[in-house]
Amino acid sequence: MSFLSKRETRRRLLQGIDDADSMSTLLTQWFQTPLGQVTLQFERIAAKAIVERMFGYHILQVGGSEEHLLINDSPISHKILFSASYRPGGKNAVADIEQLPLANDSIDAVVVHHGLDFTEDSHALLREVTRVLRPGGQLLVIGFNPLSQWGLVRLFRRRLAVPWRGRFIARHRLMDWFRLLDLKIDQSLTGLHFPPLNFSWLLSKAERLEEMGNKFGSPFGGVYLISSVKQVAPLTPILPNWKPVRSKRRAVSVGAVKVGDNFRSKLH
Repeated sequence: MSFLSKRETRRRLLQGIDDADSMSTLLTQWFQTPLGQVTLQFERIAAKAIVERMFGYHILQVGGSEEHLLINDSPISHKILFSASYRPGGKNAVADIEQLPLANDSIDAVVVHHGLDFTEDSHALLREVTRVLRPGGQLLVIGFNPLSQWGLVRLFRRRLAVPWRGRFIARHRLMDWFRLLDLKIDQSLTGLHFPPLNFSWLLSKAERLEEMGNKFGSPFGGVYLISSVKQVAPLTPILPNWKPVRSKRRAVSVGAVKVGDNFRSKLH
């Protein structure tokens, strides 16, 4: 998943140019900054409580940094992660996450780590992860909240750096998408209730500010986590259209019965 257009990405791959602007690379660099470290720490702690309750055989993480996995805390043994581009020595398969090389209903749990914020088509990505998720499977989406101090700062920042170049999809809008895809929302929470500034004195108070935000149940945190379950399509039984069986017996009148001669003689 790249910030470049599909045509430009194809040209660079054909020419052997490394995709240095990939979302994974930029997020990895940003997570190394003081603000990024605080963000990643919160996301790890908040996601751990949800991921630990995911069960099944296969779990997939989409988006985020390849060096910072949130699915490691899951008890599910088979963990899947695709790389956005080829790198020598890379251990992950390369794939376009908007066209996952996975079968329908084949994954038990999916974690989308800021994938919807940076992909070229957020609708397509959400439909794709829903397609591969089995009925009853669990989906966790982590994204930046525009209705927060982070969203306010984004309005005055250049949209060339992470995370400000992301889409910042509103939580209520994302919930509407969930309902259209038959995803039942299980839990929703926000975090990072402080201005996104790289000041050491401010970041040192981030934990206290976070406690205050959680205490009052503030929905204006810079990051949200929404967990959901893919609904099982109800099976409508097809009942046979039985027709009542009508009796073939017919009423016979007495006059139609032929009386024998012996019976007549007895009457006389």
